[in-house]
Amino acid sequence: MANFRELLTATKSEIQEVSTAEAESLRADGAVVLDVREADEFEQGSIPGAVFIPRGHLEAQIESRVGEKSTKIVVHCAGGVRSAFAAKTLGELGYSDVVSMAGGFNKWKDEGRDWSTPAVLTPEQRNRYQRHLLVPEIGDEGQLKLLGAKVLLLGAGGLGSPAALYLAAAGVGTLGIIDMDVVDESNLQRQILHNMDRIGDRKVDSAKKTLTALNPDVNVVTYDRRLDASNIEEIIAGYDVIVDGADNFPVRYMLNDASVKAGIPVVHGSIFRFEGQVTVFHPLSGPTYRDMLPEPPPPEMAPSCAEAGVLGALPGIIGTIQAVETVKLILGIGSPLVGRYLTFDALDMEFREFKIRIDPTNEITYANRDRIQVVELEGHCMPAPLVAPAR
Repeated sequence: MANFRELLTATKSEIQEVSTAEAESLRADGAVVLDVREADEFEQGSIPGAVFIPRGHLEAQIESRVGEKSTKIVVHCAGGVRSAFAAKTLGELGYSDVVSMAGGFNKWKDEGRDWSTPAVLTPEQRNRYQRHLLVPEIGDEGQLKLLGAKVLLLGAGGLGSPAALYLAAAGVGTLGIIDMDVVDESNLQRQILHNMDRIGDRKVDSAKKTLTALNPDVNVVTYDRRLDASNIEEIIAGYDVIVDGADNFPVRYMLNDASVKAGIPVVHGSIFRFEGQVTVFHPLSGPTYRDMLPEPPPPEMAPSCAEAGVLGALPGIIGTIQAVETVKLILGIGSPLVGRYLTFDALDMEFREFKIRIDPTNEITYANRDRIQVVELEGHCMPAPLVAPAR
């Protein structure tokens, strides 16, 4: 039976090792750097951008973190021992281009190469988000992305309520909420951010109380004002995703043009009686609101919930789907509803999906962003000029 030294020697004979200098060159050329040390070692310093998977979790997590098995991978540990065994394991799992960095992170650091102290979760955060941390597609890295993300919610009403609650619970670090209304008793049938004690309060204030009580990690930024062409670009600037809970066409078109100009994806939701719809308008990778509806319909063809009514539980379903899509966009996982229009019929309990395609005649595009003029619709039914003439 072989001892440890013999086993290590045999393992190294079956893998390829590279020097720290060679590893640095491979990293610069786009290779994935895989850190297989333990969490306490990683927290003390790491190679920026490295994928962190402790050696004991490698087999279970690698395929969800590095899916393409032909990817060039540079594995490292502290001194080059664990990485050698990890490289052999990766080869057995079908990864065909793996090398182990001799000398490990200790040598890399001693030579003055690029390293930093990574952001890490506090013990309290690890406990709060532990169910996220168990999901390979999220883990520590994903949770840190959520904590660093900024999401703006248009409306603290039916759709904004469940979306905001689940995004706050998920640990989205900054939630902006814009709404200029006050809490009314008629809201409470569906707007679950609020309660009887808050009737008459500003909705943004009520929302902030609820969300900060749910998760003190979340910074809730409130905008108690009317969203218009004079302030929308300033308000949305710096946000990663916008959750659209607006209930009127002028705001939707104004939001579309401002978000396209800024290159910010919008998770759109709408509800009507027993029906709901969700999609993602992404100016960088798919169709936008004006590709779906180049011009708004006449007001009489699109009554609001206040005019037509809505099943109280329906916005809970649609708003929660909006929250899911937002999390996917932040984490860069799954297949977001870009170019896909999901509808829900609560009476028949039926989901259906339709395709949305880019309209080649639509001039409100990210490529034309320097020419987009964000204005409010005139007369609530005809779009005003929105693209400056090309020069």
